[in-house]
Amino acid sequence: MTSKSAKILLTGLPGCGKTTAVMQIIARLNCKKVAGFYTQEIRLGDKREGFSWNRLDGATGILAHVDIKGRFRVGKYGVDVAGLEKYIVSVLDIEQSSAELFIIDEIGKMECLSKKFITAVRRLLESNKSILATAAKKGAGFISEVKDYPNVRLFNLTSQSREKVIVEVLEILSFLKGPS
Repeated sequence: MTSKSAKILLTGLPGCGKTTAVMQIIARLNCKKVAGFYTQEIRLGDKREGFSWNRLDGATGILAHVDIKGRFRVGKYGVDVAGLEKYIVSVLDIEQSSAELFIIDEIGKMECLSKKFITAVRRLLESNKSILATAAKKGAGFISEVKDYPNVRLFNLTSQSREKVIVEVLEILSFLKGPS
């Protein structure tokens, strides 16, 4: 395990390319000990129906969908908090993982409906593990709090700055780089 660590947070407006940047960084870094998840839109034609979670180990599931009923809601979407806690919080458990880099895409309103998710992210932020995370540009509570965490390097992403930010983040995380 490396003694170095970095806490990197990408923020920006929806559609600016946060997930794209994270995926490009992971691919270029070639770090073998990486764990975490990213989210993607679920679309039916040109209409957004919900969001999926995708773990880096290949597991996938539904984070939120217009057809999910229940008390956990963000806008028109019902959020599967139980699924988030079972399948996502578990991969963010620092005591159960040998990962050196944790990917969290994203820290947003839906994910923050789970107290267990917030606790897992806080534990990672306070650990010696490296984190590459995205957070909603706007939001109160933990979304706002995480941006002010000690030792967090915050990058405001735009479609114009994305490549420059990717290069800078790769430089910061270069101590984790695997063989080419």
